[in-house]
Amino acid sequence: MFRSAVSVSLAAALLASASTAKAPPFDTPAPVAYLLDLSSGAVLLSRDADRRIPPASMAKMMTTEVAFELIDKGQLPLSKMCTVRPETWQKWHGPAAGSTMFLSPNEKVSVENLLHGIVTLSGNDASVVLAECIAGTEEAFANQMNALARELGMTNSNFGNSNGWPDEGRTYVTARDLATLARASVERHPKLYKQFYGQPSFTWGKTMGSGQAITQGNRNPLLGKVAGADGLKTGHTEEAGYGFTGSAEQNGRRLIMVVAGLDSYNQRIGESVRMMEWGFNAWSAKPLYKSGAQVGFAKVQLGSDDEVALVAPRDLSLTVPAGLATRPMAMKVRYKGPLRAPIAKGAHVADLVVSSSDTGEQVMPLVAAEAVEQAGFFTRAWIGLKQLIGMA
Repeated sequence: MFRSAVSVSLAAALLASASTAKAPPFDTPAPVAYLLDLSSGAVLLSRDADRRIPPASMAKMMTTEVAFELIDKGQLPLSKMCTVRPETWQKWHGPAAGSTMFLSPNEKVSVENLLHGIVTLSGNDASVVLAECIAGTEEAFANQMNALARELGMTNSNFGNSNGWPDEGRTYVTARDLATLARASVERHPKLYKQFYGQPSFTWGKTMGSGQAITQGNRNPLLGKVAGADGLKTGHTEEAGYGFTGSAEQNGRRLIMVVAGLDSYNQRIGESVRMMEWGFNAWSAKPLYKSGAQVGFAKVQLGSDDEVALVAPRDLSLTVPAGLATRPMAMKVRYKGPLRAPIAKGAHVADLVVSSSDTGEQVMPLVAAEAVEQAGFFTRAWIGLKQLIGMA
């Protein structure tokens, strides 16, 4: 396949507008900030989004994502028991070891509970125990993290450990890559995302002396403050400052936000809430196509049909400044083509791309309306002959 230079123009009646919508103003003291409308692909805010930064505990999103991938592939049961190595406990307990799940040496803990300990409690100990349980060593697990990061399109990130602990710069991310990672958790693993992210608290471990159960709250600054908030992960070290990658969904719109480099715990709360509320209130969704509506066609190579209809897999909407009735400046279908048969019905084979002066390209998926089988021998031979003599 090659990237087709042919992009199909669409819906001329929807295009022209002399006026240009102005992006609603927003300012933040965060030196790094990024806000993505997942529903349309619109980038609502971008400040130094490609600067390499230390992720602190936001790196645990990738540890969780590796586990999610293995669980959904049937390679890692949630019930699998992992043993806390005494050496791991020794390194990751006590005040100097940061956030903890309060694991005990030689304790056996299920993958399910370790994930709660990572996601809700930000346990450095839980992250390393899970990494060793999956890959044998934390170093081997970091290799899995980096392989998955490349697969997800995180082009400017690297992981040297499982919990984001400072490691002389080996572990770094960007705000854009963190949003890509958050998007993968939401879209690739919706059931696991719902099961583990957004829990208000988790109980594990016992206090010394009285033996009372230890319950710790989720540090997510959006929970209980922004409607629809359900993820993802905070991070803090002296090196990184205070950061947060968060997500919330309201009325079918899901936003993903990243802030990094803030000065204090309270500033992280205030800026996270303010940015997410701005994203929902200062921008609105303008419907384009209903789920199942035909949007265009794509050429097919060596198939039982020479083209396939493209339809919206869900309701598609544009993100535009709230209260303004402006229309998009350009809209087209983009795909790698011609598509090669066979093509499954419902397969994501193309994108609807809408250009906006305020948000850049808004990219929405399009899927095949019907299955296209591979052409039979005689049909392929006829196609080859036509191409040979210049008829195709």
